Amino acid sequence: MKILHNCPGTLAEGFDTYSAACLRKVFGGKKVSHILPYNPPKISEEDAESFLENRNRISISGVQEKLSLLLDKNKLRLTRAGEQGTYILKPIPRDLKKVDQVPANEHLTMQIAGQVYGITIAENALIFFKNGDPAYITKRFDVKPDGSKLGKEDFATLAGKSSENAGANFKYAYSYEEMAELIRKYVPTQALEMEKFFKMILFNYLYSNGDAHLKNFALLETVNGDYILSPAYDLINTKLHVDDSPFALEKGLFKDNFQSTEKKKNGQVGLDDFLEFAKRIGIKESRVNILLNPFLVRQTMVESLIDRSFLNDATKRGYKMSYEARRNQLNKK
Repeated sequence: MKILHNCPGTLAEGFDTYSAACLRKVFGGKKVSHILPYNPPKISEEDAESFLENRNRISISGVQEKLSLLLDKNKLRLTRAGEQGTYILKPIPRDLKKVDQVPANEHLTMQIAGQVYGITIAENALIFFKNGDPAYITKRFDVKPDGSKLGKEDFATLAGKSSENAGANFKYAYSYEEMAELIRKYVPTQALEMEKFFKMILFNYLYSNGDAHLKNFALLETVNGDYILSPAYDLINTKLHVDDSPFALEKGLFKDNFQSTEKKKNGQVGLDDFLEFAKRIGIKESRVNILLNPFLVRQTMVESLIDRSFLNDATKRGYKMSYEARRNQLNKK
């Protein structure tokens, strides 16, 4: 286990474990170690058996391996049969480029969303197995303190899409404009939630999240019984690991074949596309530039967070280049 110099939660400098701010946000103020009491399953048969049993119970969908944990006093452990997990653990996955950088990539991208752009995120941190391998850990936002669950519906469910009725790529066969129509249908506070949604689509484009599909957006029940957009989750710069298109959804921003002048000219996405998108989903004209500007200007805090992240130096450079390339493209009209 290497010595840490930055908080593996907030990325604040001068910490060799979780900072007080991270412990408060992610672990309810309990003094939790940044080292798990397990080795990765690849090097420990005993732990591998526990992980396999845990994976068979967890109901979170997705390709990447996810494990269910809970906080027992001040120690994290795998859930047992009948227990409700309050944390999701995502170890290093398989079958990607730079696979060992995936946990730090997701952690950094989530922190940028929350700290730089004020996007409400699922609280999260990096954590490490006993052998030093990193994993990404996130606190479940759909579980109440008493263990009961809030209602949560992902957009694939809202759209009535599943592998049975829409094929293997069901979560990609849509457009972000059609997702906005679902928000209009199911969310009472439409104006506020639509602005949040617009910011999320901008963020995913700017940070090359090519996996922002229907199951990675959800509506969450409030204490009043209505629904709002859930905190953001599964944000990651996929461009560093796979060759993908600018948008996860097959139709992109629009449900028709709209193409801006810029897009027709060079096949890339430009500012005109997002201006048209804002208009179509009902963002007030007086609010569009206010929402857009933080994504168009150079954010020095982004570079600072990248530098303090747990990515290796080569991946840090790639992350910065990806951000600058998309920001330059976004500024084109």
